[in-house]
Amino acid sequence: MEGEMVTFDCVAKGEGTIVNWFREGVPIPDIQDLRRRASVGTDGTLTIKAAAMGDLGEYTCVVTGETGDQQSASAFLNVQYKAKVIYAQREVYLPYGKPALLDCHFRANPPLTNLHWEKDGFLFDPYNVQGVFYRRNGSLYFSKVDETHSGSYTCTPYNDLGTDGPSPSITVIVQRPPIFTVTPQHLYMRKLGETLEIPCDAKDGDDSHRPAIVWYKDGSPLSSERTILTGGNLTIERIQEHDRGLYQCAASNEAATVVADTELMVLNVPPRAPYNLSANSSNNAITLTWVPGYVRPKMEYSVWYRPTDTSEWRTMKILSRKITEATVSNLNPGREYEFMVLSQDKHGDGMFSKALRVFTQPRIDENSASEYRSSQDIESMGPPRNVRVQATVEGYLVTWEPPALGKNQVRLYIVKWYRGPTEHLYGRAETTDTYYLVKTLEEESFYTFEVAAMSLTDDAATSERVSLEVPAYRRNRAISMGIVAGIGFLAAALAAVWWARKRFCQSFSNEK
Repeated sequence: MEGEMVTFDCVAKGEGTIVNWFREGVPIPDIQDLRRRASVGTDGTLTIKAAAMGDLGEYTCVVTGETGDQQSASAFLNVQYKAKVIYAQREVYLPYGKPALLDCHFRANPPLTNLHWEKDGFLFDPYNVQGVFYRRNGSLYFSKVDETHSGSYTCTPYNDLGTDGPSPSITVIVQRPPIFTVTPQHLYMRKLGETLEIPCDAKDGDDSHRPAIVWYKDGSPLSSERTILTGGNLTIERIQEHDRGLYQCAASNEAATVVADTELMVLNVPPRAPYNLSANSSNNAITLTWVPGYVRPKMEYSVWYRPTDTSEWRTMKILSRKITEATVSNLNPGREYEFMVLSQDKHGDGMFSKALRVFTQPRIDENSASEYRSSQDIESMGPPRNVRVQATVEGYLVTWEPPALGKNQVRLYIVKWYRGPTEHLYGRAETTDTYYLVKTLEEESFYTFEVAAMSLTDDAATSERVSLEVPAYRRNRAISMGIVAGIGFLAAALAAVWWARKRFCQSFSNEK
């Protein structure tokens, strides 16, 4: 039990032996709180006066003989105590209208069996309060905070030994998030050397006091150089080129933080492309890093790359807007590649970085025999087979079969289709599947299709071309509709003649 004396026996035989005690592998003299209450007798016995809950753990006695030989023995000390609160905040701010937690920080050995909350001196049972729930650790969970949740709370934990008493009073204050009273414009445009004042102000939802206002530029705290903060207003003096970017006015109180965005553009300064491209290469991949030319909302990046001995560029879009690093994989060992980074904003405007040329690392333990075998394998890769084009409801489905030889070397397929007798390139697509859907083709036109298999070393093997004639669906539909309409009109006319003749015959017979 906590507060009781603990004795560990460790009897050493022989003269000149040394006894050392450890707790969880740490020498007892190195544990500041424990060494004041622990002592080792002449016979090696370890005594702890008034065991504390932090003394729990494994204790090891290590005996060292005159020759340096060591022996050890261990025992586990389990200190039990009543459940007790170890920490309680004096004030807790809960955000109005949002979920929140009110924690009770306790320790218990044996484990916790029960926990009671009181509010304003009365038992607070979450089962009887709408929108408030118990968590497994005894915390109170408020699904949506409102003013009725403010007050003075205490928590009392229990275990099989009882309780050490309730926590100090915790004052819960329900506070509304800040509300902007003045917000900046979405965009400011200024010339070099001019001064700009950006207004921003906010108040607490309950008007109790003014929230703290902090400005950020491109996600980082704003430098004090040439900037003045008056209340919530930001003044930028002698605007320079690097002042352009995204600014944020953040208003905070104990409940929440709200943010208002604005952008500063410096006139007569051309936008800057990504720069400082650097690269690290392996034998089949290259990792690029770059510095953004300028920061704008919803800025996107894509990497353009190609082997330097080819003219065809490939692209890789960066999925996350905040990442300025990309790894291009499935490259060939010992080959030179050229890279550029394109930055584009939400309007589609963008600029390319300067080109960077990088070699991949050569393949390890390459020899002439393996090179020869590799080249033979590449040459033996055949073209795609059995290319077909079928008209479907959704478009025109191009299908094919992998090459009969070297299909394991195929990296991707390139589908091309040409229009008319001049074989003008009408469309191109890349895919790793053995099919591709061409959604639209011009009517009354003649097309030819081909599929090329690209190897891991960017060698191509092209299939035979397949022809397709797209009929005039619209004209045919119009003719068909005309025929149907004509037939319908003729049928209606015949029906009218038959009906008139029948009426005439009936009237003639009546006269007789």
